[in-house]
Amino acid sequence: MESVTTQHQLSQREVSSPRTGRSSHAKRHLVDCITAAAFLGDTASVLCGLIAGFWIRFYSGWIALGAGGHAHGLSSYSLSFCVGLAFFYLTFFYLGFYERGRIFHFRTAALVIAKGTLFWVLIYLGTSLVIKSQPPISRIYAFCSFFCVFGLLLAWRGVLNWILQSETFAWRLCQRILVVGWSQDVERLVLAIENETSHFYEVLGYVPLASGNGHAPLPRAAALGSVDNLETLLQEHQPDTVLLADNNLDQAKIIGLVNLCEKHFVDFKEIPSNFQILVSGLHLELVNGIPMLGVAALPLDRLANRVLKRCVDIVGAIVGLLLSAPIVPICALLIRWESPGPVFYRQVRCGYKGKLFKMFKMRSMRPDAEADGARWATKDDPRRLKIGTFMRKWDLDELPQFWNVLKGDMTLVGPRPERPELIHRFKEEVPHYNARHASKPGMTGWAQVNGFRGDTSLVERIRYDIFYLEHWNLWLDFQIMIQTFYRRQNAY
Repeated sequence: MESVTTQHQLSQREVSSPRTGRSSHAKRHLVDCITAAAFLGDTASVLCGLIAGFWIRFYSGWIALGAGGHAHGLSSYSLSFCVGLAFFYLTFFYLGFYERGRIFHFRTAALVIAKGTLFWVLIYLGTSLVIKSQPPISRIYAFCSFFCVFGLLLAWRGVLNWILQSETFAWRLCQRILVVGWSQDVERLVLAIENETSHFYEVLGYVPLASGNGHAPLPRAAALGSVDNLETLLQEHQPDTVLLADNNLDQAKIIGLVNLCEKHFVDFKEIPSNFQILVSGLHLELVNGIPMLGVAALPLDRLANRVLKRCVDIVGAIVGLLLSAPIVPICALLIRWESPGPVFYRQVRCGYKGKLFKMFKMRSMRPDAEADGARWATKDDPRRLKIGTFMRKWDLDELPQFWNVLKGDMTLVGPRPERPELIHRFKEEVPHYNARHASKPGMTGWAQVNGFRGDTSLVERIRYDIFYLEHWNLWLDFQIMIQTFYRRQNAY
């Protein structure tokens, strides 16, 4: 009789509970519907943008057709519309435009739209030069379509984001998190959620552990109870995710926690404190059914990405050598006029996977500048030549490194190369220092354009270098190249 009563009470509790596995499934279904709506809206925006570009070019009267030009019928450009739409699909899927974070985060979506439309117009124009279509694709039409598509996509995603931020959808999409334990990483997560409303996350509170690491939770993080009554807490607060923040729990308790979450249709996640670096490259590999988690699969570990980056390096190095050809002789003459001695010199640097190579530079300091050993340049460094000060401010002394890029020792964008004698000390003093050698060293880099060059914080420099390695893409490289010309903090 007691068993029947208990089962009846459990059934009643499950029926009356506003959240069961079915409601969690409904939330995932809603996300799928929103993704589909975003895809359909994007398709409509792109088609309307292409048609609007066609109308502006040929029928608006705003742009003269030119000598011998004539307006084309809409049907004559139907193939170009289909090709243009296909290019957009390929670009957006490659950039991960329909991942959850990009659908619900407008600023991220806007950045992808800008990258995608720019990439589209370049590929579209390039294809039109190779494939002679009839009628020929108007370049003015391509640029008009670029601005129309960009504007419509931005407007559509802005409207979609506004709808999703409304109360009707926000509470349905909100992922409720219950934290088990506490750590500094969780504290940063909570602050990020509070400061960025588009995350659609809510931290319900935390469950303290006896094996805590001593890090005090935020005052506004409520302690909900004991880990011993975690099952009751799951039934009362109905979280979508249980986040384990303390890895000091023994394996049996962690497995029990996973089983408990599975029983109540709650997602289980863990902050990998053993991987405080390169966490976006965590890779799960199965060997005869046994899972192994390790740091791997960074973007530049993929052959296609390395080939793409190398192609850009070769083209960029050739262009750089041609453009710098008239500048280098002038600098060489000024160096020799101010300070007798060699103009060029080769310096041993540490490259990809620690391999040493000789980097070419133009001399910007006195010949005896390193008589006392290797050290960084400082602000108002007395060792610099007058012309050297100007050269270092504008990185003109680095121009010969285009030859290193062409040879394959360096890349256009990557962590800056360092002297082996300095690395010998840094790798012992600075955590994760050698992780930056997972890529070829660059003429410019993410840390450099953010002001971390020369005698600045090594810890911050490594953090920026690792961010670059984790988030590499071709657009980030182009962004860094452009910023190199105007973001020149600590260039001395």
